[in-house]
Amino acid sequence: MTEAILVFALAIGLGWPLGRYLAAVMRGDPMLRLDRASGWIERPLYRLLGTDPAHGMSWRGYAKAFALSNLVVGGLVWVLFMTQGWLPLNPDAIPNMRWDTALHTMVSFLTNTNQQHYSGQAQLSYLSQMVGIVGLQVITPMMGLALVVATLRALMGGRQAMAPGRDPATTAGSEADVGNYWADVIRASVRFMLPLCLLWSVLLTSQGVPSTLGAGPTATPVDASVEMKQQKIPLGPVAPMVAAKQLGTNGGGWYGPNSAVPLENPTPLSNLLEMLAIILIPVAVAFMVGPFTGRKKLTALVFGSMLLMSVVSTGAGVLIEGHSAMAADHAAMDHAVMDPAVMEGKEVRFGVDSSALWATLTTQTSNGSVNAMHDSLAPLSGLVTLGNMLINAIWGGIGCGLQQFLVYLLLAVFLAGLMTGRTPELFGRKIEAPEVRLLSLLILLQPAVVLGFTALTLALPQFTANSNPGFHGVSQVFYEYTSAYANNGSGFEGLGDATYWWNLTCTLVLALGRYPALIVPLAVAASLARKRHAPEGPGSLHIETPTFALTVIAVIVILTLLQFMPALVLGPVAEHLSLAAH
Repeated sequence: MTEAILVFALAIGLGWPLGRYLAAVMRGDPMLRLDRASGWIERPLYRLLGTDPAHGMSWRGYAKAFALSNLVVGGLVWVLFMTQGWLPLNPDAIPNMRWDTALHTMVSFLTNTNQQHYSGQAQLSYLSQMVGIVGLQVITPMMGLALVVATLRALMGGRQAMAPGRDPATTAGSEADVGNYWADVIRASVRFMLPLCLLWSVLLTSQGVPSTLGAGPTATPVDASVEMKQQKIPLGPVAPMVAAKQLGTNGGGWYGPNSAVPLENPTPLSNLLEMLAIILIPVAVAFMVGPFTGRKKLTALVFGSMLLMSVVSTGAGVLIEGHSAMAADHAAMDHAVMDPAVMEGKEVRFGVDSSALWATLTTQTSNGSVNAMHDSLAPLSGLVTLGNMLINAIWGGIGCGLQQFLVYLLLAVFLAGLMTGRTPELFGRKIEAPEVRLLSLLILLQPAVVLGFTALTLALPQFTANSNPGFHGVSQVFYEYTSAYANNGSGFEGLGDATYWWNLTCTLVLALGRYPALIVPLAVAASLARKRHAPEGPGSLHIETPTFALTVIAVIVILTLLQFMPALVLGPVAEHLSLAAH
């Protein structure tokens, strides 16, 4: 647990100043030296896009700009993957990617998911990795951040109401100015994400992570047979991609086995740096809320709730996975012997605790990277990772996690208002039937999509080729669709998922898990912003309290249990009971 405490301490210690800096960036505060330095990059981009960063947008204009940017960037990357064999920066002569695999890969990285139905070192050229993969890994997290920042502006009444000395009541009835989408994405990318990626890339390179444009060398294995005398060692600019994948809650590795590969994660320090990067920016986003909105106690609510859920999840995951890891030697109680069964799928150099810690952190966020195979986790450890992804708001993805938390927050306000006999309202604006209908549809979309595709896949094995029978087979299929919908990307990799069925169905699930979850809360917040603002008084529901934080957590847990308990019982719980019986 020492490593877990260190990771959390570093994330909190670094996340607090990063969150305050991020709030200043997203507010567009004057930063004289930084404005001059970044202006060389930002101003040409604004001219190219034909936008004025000072010109605000309505929520519809913001959502349309978000959709347009995704369509254009996604189309270009899809073509790149399907033509990479004819393009430069392909020293290993990797062929073009099949259209359905290219489509799934493009949508996966466009949705900040990085679910991989391919092996990167064997199926993507350097150009595809550097431009398509890393490019999306940098920009798509900032798109999610932009959407949640726009939602926070709307909840506060829009940029007009957030101006110093402005009365929020004066914005009632008008369309809220939620900011400029292009400016939000560009500022966050240039002033925040890229500098952090550069720093982490240098740190990882110092630990031996490859960073080269040369072709990989060949080597003669010590156990080489007559048929295979030499082996190609795939290299490339790995360090920059690993930095972007970890910091951006992306998770897609340069190599197929991800950060379990020594080239991608060679040392204990690189392992610590990569685990820290998983939660660093989500923690910073939680710290950003108070300074950005001007409600300091709101940070305490968001961060405190997320931290409590994270600590419980992490403790459960590490405890469950390590429960049978040490078998006491009754002949000599001064030492213990590692159980080989528990070490299946884990790197000996990391061990059980570090592997379990990574598994919980990567599913508490929408990162999805691994340093051990989740398919080999104990069944109840798999249950913890599934629960993290079903909640999707413990830390969540950059922006997306906070956006999902706001959905639960709004529902908790509505329920708390009903229970106390008061009109549900948030920040002086009433939450009424139209908003609750939208939020309810969003909550119901997840079980409809995840459970629907899981049932269909299990019912039609002749078409879907799910690869394992029994309870574990149920867990594999359920995990794949849960991971896709949560925009996480990790998987139970015993599943044979490089097929037309998996590529096309997961593509649909990826999109349904990303776009409604970002746009619907923005629409709800904009609807609230148009309503008459009533000053908060003694009769108002005060959300920035420990009691309300526990109410939000209770709503999250109840909704998750009610919707998914049957599937969890048929999968990991039944598998655990079956193993215990034998």
